Amino acid sequence: MAVLVVKNLKKIYRPRFGGSQVQALSCVNFSVEEGEYVAIMGESGSGKTTLLNIMAALDKPTEGEVYLDGKPLSEIKDRDISEFRRDHLGFVFQEFNLLDTFNVRDNILLPLVLKGIQYKEMERLLRPLAAELGIAALLDKYPYEISGGQKQRVAAARALITQPRLILADEPTGALDSRSTDELLALFAKINERGQTILMVTHSVKAASKAGRVLFIRDGEVYHQVYRGAMSDEQLYQKISDTLTMLATGGERR
Repeated sequence: MAVLVVKNLKKIYRPRFGGSQVQALSCVNFSVEEGEYVAIMGESGSGKTTLLNIMAALDKPTEGEVYLDGKPLSEIKDRDISEFRRDHLGFVFQEFNLLDTFNVRDNILLPLVLKGIQYKEMERLLRPLAAELGIAALLDKYPYEISGGQKQRVAAARALITQPRLILADEPTGALDSRSTDELLALFAKINERGQTILMVTHSVKAASKAGRVLFIRDGEVYHQVYRGAMSDEQLYQKISDTLTMLATGGERR
């Protein structure tokens, strides 16, 4: 079953005070099945960020539609958008977006606090998740007291605590060193194996090579895609590298 369907998506930015309009997305079509782990890649300016923002209900398309579990995002009223994102989507950002005035526990529990969940229920959800992500010993620390890799694990816990239908990850390894990157990618693989659907935008070939499918965006549309199939991480890494070279040199769509 498709968790996410993107259909005929177009986005044109029209300057308020004249000037040339910019077409960020031209005609994007794809779907993400329940339990899939999909990476989106493309050069800067290809439309990846615009696409992510529309899928996250942070922006609206000029034409086309995004469906989450069959529900068109365009039908969600503006006053309900924040609640919809909180209840159905989990976000993992490059810069973590943690609150330094909150300890780790409170950063993770914030989405549940906003939903009005009782404290006992929040703790019941937190304990196994913190143990699984290896951050149980950090719950009373503050973000400025922990490493970048630990911060990203906390951000992942915050994204997962609401049990979202879809995790949207925006360059999640961009601010991490190689060791922390490996740890986060192993974590993503683990949570995907237990059924969590993940959609990740990344420039990192290494990160994308952990996914089950890679979509390549060029000139505002899905230009090509690669399925893992029986490929190992190393084989998929090489396939992604070859595809990026083909895109950069203007190779034919295939």
